[in-house]
Amino acid sequence: MKYAFAYITLLLVITTATLTSCSNDDGPTNTIVDTDNDGIPDSEDNCPNTANANQTDTNNNGIGDACETNGLQPLAPCVNGMAGIYPCNGYDLMGQMPLETLAEANARGNDCWGWTDPITNIEYALVGSTHGTAFVDISNPTQPRLVGKLASANPGDQGNIWRDIKVYNNHAFIVSEATNYGMQVFDLTRLRNISQPQDFTADTHFTEFGSAHNIVINEASGYAYIVGTSRSGTYAGGPLFINIQDPLNPVSEGGLHDYAHDAQVVIYSGPDTEHHGKEILIGSNEDEIVIADVSNKSNPVVISTIAGYSNIGYVHQGWFTTNMTYFILGDELDELQYGNNTRSLVFDFSDLDNPEFHMEYLGPTTAIDHNGYVKNDTFFQANYSAGVRFIDVSSLEAASMTEIGFFDTYPENNSANFQGAWSVYPYFSSGNIVVSDIDRGLFVIRKQD
Repeated sequence: MKYAFAYITLLLVITTATLTSCSNDDGPTNTIVDTDNDGIPDSEDNCPNTANANQTDTNNNGIGDACETNGLQPLAPCVNGMAGIYPCNGYDLMGQMPLETLAEANARGNDCWGWTDPITNIEYALVGSTHGTAFVDISNPTQPRLVGKLASANPGDQGNIWRDIKVYNNHAFIVSEATNYGMQVFDLTRLRNISQPQDFTADTHFTEFGSAHNIVINEASGYAYIVGTSRSGTYAGGPLFINIQDPLNPVSEGGLHDYAHDAQVVIYSGPDTEHHGKEILIGSNEDEIVIADVSNKSNPVVISTIAGYSNIGYVHQGWFTTNMTYFILGDELDELQYGNNTRSLVFDFSDLDNPEFHMEYLGPTTAIDHNGYVKNDTFFQANYSAGVRFIDVSSLEAASMTEIGFFDTYPENNSANFQGAWSVYPYFSSGNIVVSDIDRGLFVIRKQD
């Protein structure tokens, strides 16, 4: 039997190689991406960065055994609703690193992101604080290891709590609301083969803008979108278009007028065929949502706006569902101003020219929602004092959202205050989930088997 299986696996590899190279006079007709060269296309591979032709998934959780953290005991398993001192449901605490290690004793945490080294497959958490950015090797999530720190571009402005990090082409791009901060660019491949924590310097410091609230990157196009810059600038704080296709030599290419707090930018492939293939920006702009075509950087076009909804507080941040049919928005101030439980608003973007309100979802606590991201059918919501909430969005068409788990990094309370989980990064293929907490630093959590 094992010989038959080996033959099938070999045949798969040969077939995949044939499909990948198949072409005619008009160019390639089939392109199959197989990152780990195991004969299984990435679109079907349960462990796309680690070769596993047999696709073994012992616990049937959708993550192949080859890239699962087998045999490691969590730092604190979720048992009877608690993982150590942290309330939980369905998610274990794998590892933790306090702010004192990531920065200094008086630091406060903010944003986080992640990077997987394409050569070594090591996963790194990129964690921001008032003092700078820390790089943490989480290949063993139960023992996260500090690799090094990149100090703030303006160390004298450490009272500023906002820092944001995104990744493109193995480089980290970092902005802050600190005065005259600009954008730091750091080559993440420098993290390889380091045994002791290092104090890094940036590879490039881009200074054609000063402070910024956030950075958004469309990895498909190689553009960074800088939002929340000075309201007195050329674009009044609207998104700046920065070409980062050559990461160490960014080039400014214009912007979109009017202040944007946050955004998501995609090459659109949703149900509105009129806009297929266009680069679409969804801006969360304090008091409205803006949908814009930014394909032509010298002539961006606003497609439509959503200027209001009931009990509007502050249009903060949102994310497309995987099929780009719905947009899930977080309003950061409605819990404080109106006393409602955590509220997520869902808009139907089937027609980008005529978006419509679809539904609202109320969470189980009064905590304030902050950053939220979608992976497959789960909405990962950083919910400040209520930690991270995991919400099933597979039934949005039926106007249904259901909380399926949580991990509360701030056990003191679940009230409407600005403490606890700032952000969450759910995109590691291993299943590790990174959470940045304002008060307690880095958490690595994981769905229970």
